[in-house]
Amino acid sequence: PSFLEEGTQAHIQFETTNHDYGTIEQNANGSYSFKFVNTDKEPLIIQNVQSSCGCTVASRPNAPILPGDSSEISVKYDTRRLGVFHKNITVSSNADNASIVLNIKGEVVAKPLEEVPVKSVNEGFTPVAK
Repeated sequence: PSFLEEGTQAHIQFETTNHDYGTIEQNANGSYSFKFVNTDKEPLIIQNVQSSCGCTVASRPNAPILPGDSSEISVKYDTRRLGVFHKNITVSSNADNASIVLNIKGEVVAKPLEEVPVKSVNEGFTPVAK
């Protein structure tokens, strides 16, 4: 069969496999997209994306990615949870590099209490009653 020939598979090439959110506030947007390209000669099919915990939701493209085309794996971390996090997302595909692990990390901190702005007083100004 032709699919056994050397060099006729798909190959998934990510721009990066790590994303550091840094320090983000609680309930901030925890979304990130891992961009990738199919750099070989066959259509790339993402079969599954599996996160290491329920606090991370990953979504994959359903259509095959043609040779030379790019797409992305969208990841959303639940930022309601405070503290440091390190999570993995395993991407399974029909590529020659069939299993790739994406990593996200960061720290969710409590949002600072909003302070009521203090109105500056205009010196020498006397309010006039109407």
